[in-house]
Amino acid sequence: MAVYTRHLPQWKQDEVEEVKKYVQEYALIGIIDTFGIPASQFQQIRRNLKERAVIKVMRNTLIEHAFSDLGGVYDDLKEHITGHSALIFTNDNPFKLFKSLEQTKTKRAAKAGEIAPEDIVVSKGPTSFKPGPIVSELQQAGIPATIDGGKVKIRETKTVVKAGEVIDRKKAGVLSKLDVKPMDVGLSLFVALYQDELYLPDVLGIDETEYYNKLVLAVQQAFNLSVNAAYPTAFTMEMILAKAFREARSLGIEAAIYEKDVIDGIIAKAYRQMNTIKVLVE
Repeated sequence: MAVYTRHLPQWKQDEVEEVKKYVQEYALIGIIDTFGIPASQFQQIRRNLKERAVIKVMRNTLIEHAFSDLGGVYDDLKEHITGHSALIFTNDNPFKLFKSLEQTKTKRAAKAGEIAPEDIVVSKGPTSFKPGPIVSELQQAGIPATIDGGKVKIRETKTVVKAGEVIDRKKAGVLSKLDVKPMDVGLSLFVALYQDELYLPDVLGIDETEYYNKLVLAVQQAFNLSVNAAYPTAFTMEMILAKAFREARSLGIEAAIYEKDVIDGIIAKAYRQMNTIKVLVE
């Protein structure tokens, strides 16, 4: 037993040993955030992932003990442990895991004191509310409102809370009444350790459409560079030969080199020049 865990009660030692066993069995270990997830949703997520991943919920201190026992790069994982951490083990690569966890998320109303994950915008237009205290509540939350046709109407689109700002009680209440749900509920991947490399969300959260478009553009640019530089590859050889043929033919026509493959072009050019001179003379 490692020096970090031998003083622990047996049940805690067993928990730590189970983590170390999973580390040997799976290619990836990640730290996930379980904050705010209802028990029923968490269990459903667990069931959905059970064929591909194991989720281990345990005390943060025991996670730290396990990482200390493992040492090396596992020590770097400690700084990513938060108040509601859990571990996930899988053989998926970190990008696939991140995408899978993002797909588990749903939306919920914001609570007072929470941080806005993005700009929270309320659009202008009619609401379902009848005239009453709601008008004052909206205005106190910085949302311009009026009465129109017996209903409360928001006069203009307004950013109620900017990304990174704290959502106060009044704004949280109004957003809830307007059924604006800015908060994500689901498992968030804080960090993944895969093949001795740490992967953070800012690396894993790629826009697949944007990435695909950039990849297509890079292929097109590489293809054009190969053709224009006459650098032959299996993909560009045909285009390079076709371009060389066109350029050689154009040169033959411009230089009036009498060769069987360009004589028709030379005659056509001479004919056009003749017609141009004829028009000018007449």
